[in-house]
Amino acid sequence: MRCVAVRHVAFEDLGVWEAEIRAHGYEVAYLDAGVEDLSPVLAAELVIVLGGPIGVGDAASHPVLAEEMALLRERQAAGRPTLGVCLGAQLIAEAMGGSVAPGAPEIGWWPVDLDAAASATPLSHLDGAPVLHWHGDAITPPPGATVLASTAATPCQAFALGSALALQFHAEADGERIEQWLIGHSVELAARGVDIAELRARTAQVGDDAAVAGVLLMRGWLRSLRTRD
Repeated sequence: MRCVAVRHVAFEDLGVWEAEIRAHGYEVAYLDAGVEDLSPVLAAELVIVLGGPIGVGDAASHPVLAEEMALLRERQAAGRPTLGVCLGAQLIAEAMGGSVAPGAPEIGWWPVDLDAAASATPLSHLDGAPVLHWHGDAITPPPGATVLASTAATPCQAFALGSALALQFHAEADGERIEQWLIGHSVELAARGVDIAELRARTAQVGDDAAVAGVLLMRGWLRSLRTRD
């Protein structure tokens, strides 16, 4: 079995999820968007579309985003499991008939509010757990989607639609590697007035709890795929 992860910047990878995915028997392969041929996305048993500093509104400047959305539509039509994180979630939403627009910026670690529907899904492992938020856009979910999580500032933090699961937040983030995020996103952090020292300190406080919750989320999702087959 093969898991293809579509990556937009090198440090936003599978993080704490990767070892869990491999433990479930998947070979993991990264495809760098805009650099490598993305066609393997279609046949892979599992696809995870990761985050990045661009958004679906940047498709005119970054044509690879349109390519990704076309591939996501094909996977959805074929019923193949797909998970999107942050930018990946936004691409799933737009590809399936939802929309993405500028929203309230959220950068930092705090829990999401789980919808009642989430209790029967792997997202139940996030109940009360901190997750990393790092976005400035808001998703309007596609028709027929089930919203699973929210925050006060962002009504749709996660949704499910058919074989796709979309997470606006970063449950994959590894707090041990937060310096890569702080360096890679330093321009955005400065523009938004985020205190880097405070974010670093908060990561040290909650990173381990977030990692455990993120791994359990992935474990539950992979197990759910087995029962679906």
